[in-house]
Amino acid sequence: VRSSSEFNFSMITIIFEDGVDFYFARQRVTEKLSQASNYLPTGVVPYLAPDATALGQIFWYTVETGTTNPVDPQRLWAINKFYIAPQLNAARGVSDVATVGGMPMEYQVDVRPEALRAFGVTLGDLYNAIAGSNMPSGGGVIQKNNAEYIVRGVGWIRDKRDIERTVIREVNGVPIYVDTVASVQLGTQFRRSVYEKNGNEVVGGVVLMRHGENPLTVTERVRDKIQELQPGLPAGVHIVPAYDRTRLIHGAIHTLTEVMWHEMLIASLAILLILSHVRSVFVICITLPLAVLFSFLLMWILRSLGVIDIR
Repeated sequence: VRSSSEFNFSMITIIFEDGVDFYFARQRVTEKLSQASNYLPTGVVPYLAPDATALGQIFWYTVETGTTNPVDPQRLWAINKFYIAPQLNAARGVSDVATVGGMPMEYQVDVRPEALRAFGVTLGDLYNAIAGSNMPSGGGVIQKNNAEYIVRGVGWIRDKRDIERTVIREVNGVPIYVDTVASVQLGTQFRRSVYEKNGNEVVGGVVLMRHGENPLTVTERVRDKIQELQPGLPAGVHIVPAYDRTRLIHGAIHTLTEVMWHEMLIASLAILLILSHVRSVFVICITLPLAVLFSFLLMWILRSLGVIDIR
C-alpha cells in the first residue's frame, strides 16, 4: 500500500498479487472504503478510481474556439465538464473522461471581520447559512379531494444575488444577510496545472478505457460520439483530437507484418540461392507466421488464466 498527498488531495495505491481478479479487487476495496468513511473527518469523502489501468489513456482531445467568435476559457471548461465529458463517458467501453485545463468558476465570499464582530456572527454561522441555502427540501404532501400533492422546495443557487440575500440569523427581528457581512463575487478556482497546445493554454479532456476492452473499438466509438456532439456545440466551438492510441496500434501491426514479410523473403532467397531447395522455402514461409501466431495465442491463454497482464 502506497500513498501520496498534496494540497487538498491524497491518493492511495494498493498493489495486489498477480492472479487476483481485477473486479474482485475493486469490490474488496469498495467494502473497506465504506468502513473507513465512518472514521474520516466531516467533508472528506473517499472515491474509488475509475476501472481503468495505467495504460488506459487512449484518447486526448481539446475544446477550441475560433478567432472570429472566441469563447472565454471559463465557458469552455463548463462546456467540456457538463456537456462533452458526460456524453463521451456514456460510450460503451469508456471508464471515465477527465477534464484537463481551463478555469473552473466558483462563487467567492470575501468576509469583512469587523462586520462579523459588529453583528456577532461567526464564520461557522456564515458557512452553515450558505450551505443550507443551496439544497432542495421536501415539504411533505397536501391532501385535497382524495389526491395527494407533493410539496418540494427547489433551493439551488442560480446567481450571486441568491447568496447575497441569504439570511444568516436574526437580531431583534432584523435579518442579517450575507452581503451585510461579506461581499460575493464570481471568480476562478485555485489552479495547480494547465494544459498547453503549441504554447497556448487550452481546455481538453482525456478518455480512459475500461479494463479488458479493445482500444481500437473504444476509440472508434469515441470518434463517432464526437461527430454526434459537434452540431450541438455553441457557434465556433469544436472538438479537436490531440492524441489517438490507434496510430500506435496500427503502427505496431504494420511493423510486425513488414518485418515478417522481409524475413520470409530474405530467408527464402538465401535458401534458393545457396541450397536451391524449394521445399525448404515452403517450410520457412509456413513456420514464421505460425510462430508469430503461436506467440500471440500463448499470451492470450496466459492472460485469460491471470498469469500475465498485457494491455
